[in-house]
Amino acid sequence: MSSAYLLDWLSMAFRWLHVLAAIAWIGSSLKYVWVDNNLRKPPQWKADKGIKGDVWVIHGGGIYEFQKYELAPERMPEVLHWVKWESYTTWLSGFLLVSVIYYSQASTYLMPVDGVFTASWQAVAAGIGFLASTLLIYEILIRTPIVTKGAIFAVVMSLVFLGLSYIAFQLFSPRAAALHVGAAIGTIMSGNVFFGIVPAQKAFMRAIESGQQPNAATAAFAKQRSLHNNYFTLAVVLLMISNHYPIVYSHELGWVLIVAIGVLSAYIRHFFNLKNQGVTKPQILVIAGALIVALVVLAAPKSNVEAASVDSSVESSVALNENPAMVIVNTHCSGCHAVQPSNPAFAAPPAGIVIENESHVRALADRIRSVSVDSKYMPLGNLTGMTQEERDTLGQWLESY
Repeated sequence: MSSAYLLDWLSMAFRWLHVLAAIAWIGSSLKYVWVDNNLRKPPQWKADKGIKGDVWVIHGGGIYEFQKYELAPERMPEVLHWVKWESYTTWLSGFLLVSVIYYSQASTYLMPVDGVFTASWQAVAAGIGFLASTLLIYEILIRTPIVTKGAIFAVVMSLVFLGLSYIAFQLFSPRAAALHVGAAIGTIMSGNVFFGIVPAQKAFMRAIESGQQPNAATAAFAKQRSLHNNYFTLAVVLLMISNHYPIVYSHELGWVLIVAIGVLSAYIRHFFNLKNQGVTKPQILVIAGALIVALVVLAAPKSNVEAASVDSSVESSVALNENPAMVIVNTHCSGCHAVQPSNPAFAAPPAGIVIENESHVRALADRIRSVSVDSKYMPLGNLTGMTQEERDTLGQWLESY
């Protein structure tokens, strides 16, 4: 068995585990924030027991009651569930997935053509350092007074992510850069659980076991970290699947686009958080929607196909009745997208897409144009050195379909 074949299986296994763990973690995170935002003042007899609020839900054929104590209940239950392993499993499986796809094949997927790195290990070290540095910056900021000022902290974090995104796009290939920004946010979220939420919960339990009153400030800080994770959620999910959408990260301002979309997704999340507290502000959705439409319009690719010129080598090919566009396809596409790829990095055509003859190109004309002419995402990392002139020639030919 080839290494490429084994890497494909490892990639699928870690991606599967990562998605399952992420669903469990994000689902429980969104649920508990929803419960917290929907808590209503309880009747007096519950308040006398130290209950801060409750919420009633019908689901799965029954009625459920969630109630939250101000601090500790009168008597601890025999079984107390901790929500932490979903977070740890999500991060670990995600890091293993990045390692299998990007770090073990750094020269193919991580390092850009003519980039700053001369060796794979340098790019891998930069990737790991990028994740660690982002977590360090966040942990410093969250311990400053601005964390108590929600709007200011949101603006500061947005600017931080914009700067980090710019750095990522300078260091890594566009696809890897977008994914590393997402992985950095995921690292912050998992760090919130590991460095803040779980230690606060353990301190809470120690206080109860020793007969002392739990520290309300520590518990409130842990809740704030949980709320930050709630706002990060939509952005991190988008960035984790961003490798499917080169229209965003392959744009010349891709580093701005992914942050802008992430900020707008957090803004949309804010609408739902307020709504769950009984505050409805539809203007948030209107503003966010308008800004997203504006991004789509501003980021639209500007094609130069109409101005494409055919060079002498292409003219000679035409003279020989050889389709110049197919020469380009065979040079830059078929090495990977063939029944038996000649590129040693692939044991099978990526995504199952085969482009070996004109009929294949005709069937995939729109897709080929999108990734190789409009977004310039393909060839991956432009390892084959496809020129702008070749892209224009290919695009002009594809317009005929």
